Amino acid sequence: MKKKALFISATLALLVLLGACAPSAVQSVQPNQIFVSGTGEVYVTPDIAYIYIGVHTESEDVAQALQDNNSQAQAIASTLTEMGVDSKDVQTTAFNVYPQQQIGPQGEVIGTKYAVDNTVLVTVRDLSKLGQLLDAVVTSGANNINSIQFDVQDTTQAVSQARQLAVDDAKKQAQELADAAGVKLGKIMSLSANQQSGPLPIVEGKAYAGMGGSTVPVAAGQMAITVYASVTYEIVQ
Repeated sequence: MKKKALFISATLALLVLLGACAPSAVQSVQPNQIFVSGTGEVYVTPDIAYIYIGVHTESEDVAQALQDNNSQAQAIASTLTEMGVDSKDVQTTAFNVYPQQQIGPQGEVIGTKYAVDNTVLVTVRDLSKLGQLLDAVVTSGANNINSIQFDVQDTTQAVSQARQLAVDDAKKQAQELADAAGVKLGKIMSLSANQQSGPLPIVEGKAYAGMGGSTVPVAAGQMAITVYASVTYEIVQ
């Protein structure tokens, strides 16, 4: 009987304790909030381009393959200078010399050729000359042109505009939600924004020795600067 009485007393004490804690739990509840995410997007016109220009040569004599490659690479370098490209805007990104086995009709090895690849990354700051530059370097000996990537040198103003648009978009959404729910927006509890650049326009292709004719047509297109803003508002009843 004593054990049963002790159990009942302990249970009652626990219930009293929980009852005393209940008001405190209610008071700790955070105020209602509205969370929204806005998007701001601004389109800008590229004013700079990056191009990988390369020379590929082959010969059964490795020295000859290297000599031919060097000759064409020097001609390309001279052409870039004549086109107004500063030496600081030309950077070697790859230089490779490797053997290539020549396979006969029966799968047998009939000889070996040596290949030499020399690739440079060229920064073009005057896009009005880009087509002429591509035509000129191909004429000079470039036979491998890849990944023309356009960009904008200074995106400060565009990012600022996109950020403002993102915050305005978030505020508009929050107001629409509050109106629909019959409540009022209170103060901002949290605010954050992050930038994400849209896909850069990329023109890819191959240029081969012997190409000629009119200037290579190139379209820079536009670049999207996107900013996302996350805002949390307090709800006022």
